[in-house]
Amino acid sequence: MAATIAAALAVLPLASGLELPNEVGKLPALGWNSWNAYYCDINQEKILQAANSMIDRGFKDAGYTYINSDDCWSRMDGRDPETHELRPNMTKFPDGIKGTADEIHDMGFKFGIYSSAGTMTCGRYPASLGYEAIDAATFASWGVDYLKYDNCFPPEYWYDDCLSCEVDPSFSPTGIVNGSCTNSTPPVNHYSYDRPIPFCALEWPVDGVNYTAKYTALRFRIMEEALLAQNRTILYSLCEWGVDQPWRWGNQTGSSWRISNDIAFGDTSWPRIVEIINMNSFLSPFADFYGHNDADMLTIGNGNLTSAEVRTHFGLWALMKSPILIGTVVANLTEEEVSVLQNKMLLSFHQDPVFGKPAAPYKWGANPDWTFNNTIPAQYWSGASSNGTMVAMFNPFNETRSMEVDFSEVPQLDGKASYEVVNVWDGSNMGSCEGSVQMDVEAHDTAIVLFTES
Repeated sequence: MAATIAAALAVLPLASGLELPNEVGKLPALGWNSWNAYYCDINQEKILQAANSMIDRGFKDAGYTYINSDDCWSRMDGRDPETHELRPNMTKFPDGIKGTADEIHDMGFKFGIYSSAGTMTCGRYPASLGYEAIDAATFASWGVDYLKYDNCFPPEYWYDDCLSCEVDPSFSPTGIVNGSCTNSTPPVNHYSYDRPIPFCALEWPVDGVNYTAKYTALRFRIMEEALLAQNRTILYSLCEWGVDQPWRWGNQTGSSWRISNDIAFGDTSWPRIVEIINMNSFLSPFADFYGHNDADMLTIGNGNLTSAEVRTHFGLWALMKSPILIGTVVANLTEEEVSVLQNKMLLSFHQDPVFGKPAAPYKWGANPDWTFNNTIPAQYWSGASSNGTMVAMFNPFNETRSMEVDFSEVPQLDGKASYEVVNVWDGSNMGSCEGSVQMDVEAHDTAIVLFTES
């Protein structure tokens, strides 16, 4: 089974990404988003405070570009009765969205906003389905540079016949989940906002479903066409939750696509991070320049992650080349967290102008290769960069493990006897190593090393 899937991936026909003017969206986004910090409790002051903190804490100098206001920025009582335009909540945003965007631009950042491909946003504010042309023009007139487009509350006439997904037990020995569509089960609500679309576990491989032709993809393409019609380039971030496999059609629709439901906080944050790593273990073939698998916004600073878990969270998000959007009160980040989030070698890999492909697993480790496991995903990852080959060893277990990089197993290493090796986390030179590198990796930590020719 593993060989069959690997062979299929090798010849996978993937469309080229959506290339925007001035290389917008070529590289995964770096910035800040309000949702994980404030949820609906946002206003102009908090957005501007975040931007100032991003400058004061060194994130702007490190390359973080976007300051994004998520849901709940508009008036809940509806659109303008004459123009049908969305209206900002002027109590929250006394200078309007344009005024806020202007101030963000004056600080040297780009500004992002939020809507949904449904009748309401997830917070039950007016959304954009049926008003795509008006909203795209409005966003452009306000100076918006980035649109996060969610998947809440599509009406029933936008449902596909495929309403649910089942697990094919024939794949259970390897743990790979295979989705098959049925018409017998009604949609399942997975969120407190009564989102009317079921979340299907990662479906691999596709079982006779043309996801590109589904209504979900069409809803998101309509907004794409509206954005492309404007005289302002707006990065388009699809927040489709991975329901209808956006990695199969998203690179011709937007610059990034969410692969799963939301990340979590508190006691559930680490298990959720590991689940997302597992899902993305299978999706690297779909990402490259102008098209990025979105593993969701960071939760660093909001929950109870250990130092090791913070390194894994950021390190693998950077290696997977997910958009990286900080989602906390930036002023409250610890110096250790800031140091992780501004790691120069990881940001250089993430923003590499020459190598667009993300790092990918080359060996699963504890499990057989190509094993779908939400608690023990792929442990060994590698990727090429302008600075050398970066290799990660992820330890999902609850105790320190000795882990080894065998040079002969890493696809990007060309069989040389020795390489210069640098520890990416502290920048220390580990010297010239021959044949393999062994390291003790703490529980839930990820060791990351950079290989260059001796």
